[in-house]
Amino acid sequence: MPIQNSPYQAFATLLTSSGHNVSPAELHGLLLGRSCAGAGFAADSWLADAAELLEGEPQDNVRNALIGLQEMVKGELTGDDMTVVLLLPTDDAPLADRAAALGQWCQGFLAGFGLTYRDNALSTEATEVLQDLAAIAQVQDALEESDDGESDYMEVMEYLRVAPLLLFTETKKPAEPAAAKPSLH
Repeated sequence: MPIQNSPYQAFATLLTSSGHNVSPAELHGLLLGRSCAGAGFAADSWLADAAELLEGEPQDNVRNALIGLQEMVKGELTGDDMTVVLLLPTDDAPLADRAAALGQWCQGFLAGFGLTYRDNALSTEATEVLQDLAAIAQVQDALEESDDGESDYMEVMEYLRVAPLLLFTETKKPAEPAAAKPSLH
């Protein structure tokens, strides 16, 4: 029996009850994608991007949840733990539902990253990560309800917990050398 009070389920219920037919996974992916691409953590620009995906201005309860989600992501990306928690269904949900949410998360991430990233100079590794996300978004129906399917899902999920950190770190690199230039007298 699914856990009804999981963060994913709570967010899904909030969105549905507010008239938004959007997956919490896609919304979280959008937020992480734009954050990893250098959008910063200003609430207004995040809420504007979220409103576009939600196809309308969010009500106060959804707005507050979106700001809370952004604060969580900010803490994950800028904190010392270097851990990203994906907003996905719990392990007791059917594998097909979890795989679909994983694909939605990847689609959201790619949309957020693509909307925000303006520097075309990504490393080969970062480009491969984005290509992997695009591939994962396409194969969401390929996982079968089996031990191998579970194993594949867990492997992909672990990869997706690391991928945003790599991209976030890479998009922050150019600012550091500019600040470290010695001054000439």
